[in-house]
Amino acid sequence: MDKTDRAVSEIGPGTRQPGTRRGEPVNKEEVRKIPEAAEAEGSSSPDTAEAYSGGRSEEAIDEYINAQDEALREPLRQVRAVLRAALPEATEKISWSMPTYWQGGNILHFAAAKKHLGLYPGPEAVAHFADRLDAGGFKHSKGAIQIPYSGELPLALIAEIAAWCRDTGNHA
Repeated sequence: MDKTDRAVSEIGPGTRQPGTRRGEPVNKEEVRKIPEAAEAEGSSSPDTAEAYSGGRSEEAIDEYINAQDEALREPLRQVRAVLRAALPEATEKISWSMPTYWQGGNILHFAAAKKHLGLYPGPEAVAHFADRLDAGGFKHSKGAIQIPYSGELPLALIAEIAAWCRDTGNHA
């Protein structure tokens, strides 16, 4: 049994992959790798369960950022610095496989995507800041904001959103 077969067998019978319909065959190549298989293959993709996937420390966030493409690291570091300044009492950790700021609950998360940085402050924050997000041309949905890497990062707005989440208790 190869590593992919083992990863599939450990998921369990009857379990579907996200994005598949009931009754569709599971594509073994697209199954999320188990940590041992990822480590054996030397993978550092954020889609694998590596060191940062369960970490609860600043080092875990450093690892998360350093695992991203080089072009994405600086925007992620800038957002992290703004969030640290805006939320000095919050604990940095990895939650839901994303850098997270926690203070009695998850305040917000951020994550790297291919074409944008995702900010996840929760649905109340997105609704509260919707007019400003629209004015800035930022796509958003319930609880999520997409900030393209191609433009200038709205660091002041990100800090304001983070502080609003902390102050109102409307956490992600």
